[in-house]
Amino acid sequence: MLNSMTTNFIGRLRAKDPAAWFELWETFGPVLRAQLSKWGRGRIGVETVQDLSQETLAALSDSIDRYDPARGARFSTWLLAIAKHTLGDEMDRRRALKRTPGKGKVSLEEGWMAEAEGKSPGGEYEAAVFRAKVYAAIRMVERECDFTEFSVYRMRVFDGQSGKEVAEGLGTSEPTVSRKLTKVRSLIRERLREVITTYSFTSEEVDEATRNGLELNPKKADDTLFDDAIAEIYHREMEERRRDEEAMYK
Repeated sequence: MLNSMTTNFIGRLRAKDPAAWFELWETFGPVLRAQLSKWGRGRIGVETVQDLSQETLAALSDSIDRYDPARGARFSTWLLAIAKHTLGDEMDRRRALKRTPGKGKVSLEEGWMAEAEGKSPGGEYEAAVFRAKVYAAIRMVERECDFTEFSVYRMRVFDGQSGKEVAEGLGTSEPTVSRKLTKVRSLIRERLREVITTYSFTSEEVDEATRNGLELNPKKADDTLFDDAIAEIYHREMEERRRDEEAMYK
């Protein structure tokens, strides 16, 4: 059974809600571009990768009625399968244009599609999908908080400054910094629960946060460990997105 948040989001996709489609693209577009680029190994350019990643998400919204959660497939696995078929169709089209003799439909099991630079897309891809969910939650909180509140968390956690340094930099007191830090951390936990719930079709996906050091139950959580884990994920995601943007504008 899908949870209510996932069901609601699927309903929005089925209704062709532009905002739902944009949320999907904003969250997972960079992951798809990176994966398609690895599969392509120079066979396809940046513009084609951009087009194919958009086609993948459009295909997902078109096929979501046929998704059966009882089969136990992860959302990310389903997304990856659609991306493979989208890329396969593009390679078929190119072969048809070239009128290559003696070659039939491209197999989605070809080595260059199953691996990228000698690495399976499995663990690396799943990690990228999880980072995308965390980044989406952080962005939601940044839009929700006022400038000072989020600046406290950014400076304290992402920039590694002390409470005293943050207080001096923002012209406030250390107790105020502590209160705002606690507030933003709590919001990040809440939004991360929402994001993970929305895009999780299996119990394994729901449990990803805890496995990655992000305990979402504040009664069980160690705030320092939570902040350390989310900072590491955030910095890795920012680096990946920087590389993605550089590739797009070369």
